[in-house]
Amino acid sequence: NFAAPLLKERILIMTLQQLRYVTVIAETGSLNKASEVLYVSQPSLTNAVKELEKELGVSLFTRTGKGVTLTADGDEFLTSARPILMQYDTLMDHYAEPGARKIKFGVSTQHYSFAVKAFVEMVKTFGTSRYEFAIRETRTQEVISDVATLKSEVGILYLSDFNRAVLTKLFNQNDLVFHPLCRCRAYVYLWRGHPLAGCETITFAQLADYPCLSFEQGGNGSFYFAEEILTTKDYPCTIHTNDRATNLNLMIALNAYTLCSGVICEELNGTEYVAIPFRDDEENQNSDMEIGYLVHKNYVLSEVGNRYVSEIREYLTSHTERIDQQET
Repeated sequence: NFAAPLLKERILIMTLQQLRYVTVIAETGSLNKASEVLYVSQPSLTNAVKELEKELGVSLFTRTGKGVTLTADGDEFLTSARPILMQYDTLMDHYAEPGARKIKFGVSTQHYSFAVKAFVEMVKTFGTSRYEFAIRETRTQEVISDVATLKSEVGILYLSDFNRAVLTKLFNQNDLVFHPLCRCRAYVYLWRGHPLAGCETITFAQLADYPCLSFEQGGNGSFYFAEEILTTKDYPCTIHTNDRATNLNLMIALNAYTLCSGVICEELNGTEYVAIPFRDDEENQNSDMEIGYLVHKNYVLSEVGNRYVSEIREYLTSHTERIDQQET
């Protein structure tokens, strides 16, 4: 009986199609935009989602005059749907005609120039004219969310004694695994014309008269998601930003500074800036920053994902070796 296998295959295709519909609607936040991206009429899209909601017995979206947003059930559904779609797409790409394959990869990261440098080197290694890559420098919570929903394969962030318990709990709740890459102490990052640029080390007291730059995280308890150490300190002057370029401009214009890992890519940031070791005291303790990458435990990294991890590991290893040589 050939009808049964054909019917089974049709159901599978429809299910994958519905998963893709839900994913695109969630990403665009609009049925109109989703229909344009998918080349599907809005009524057909709406009916497909309604059929899926009826089959599941839950509402996936909340519909308002401004668009659509995921419900709690929809968010949970999408978390399970994304890995299935990504694995399916990877499988189809693998068996597609060689000239038709499009390599896809995404990484979400805290604001690290070395993460961008590794991305650049990774892109160079793939001799193909067909790819769809994405790198997202974003907030810590969004790094976690992007990897949890497989919007990105890999996330780059750091753990410390201060944030480890909170972030590890979030990793576990979202089925994520953190892989350490390197440990480093905190540095003060400022421009070469700064009055403190000639110091061998810099204390918290020395920084009191200068603006501290901090990447904006938003939300309650955001100090646990901060990209800088000593986040609970009461800084006299703080400026919140959301991109590295603005930070670099403010360092020059206002003699501002930021606290960072010290792993700086001069090729991308330029040579007008220096990273000087932060010297702690009894009240302002330094802390190891353990930089690593985040992946979904139910997803096997693609060839591109493995290449990216290899590039960033190599870069961080070479940095650590240079620091060790300088200290000896």
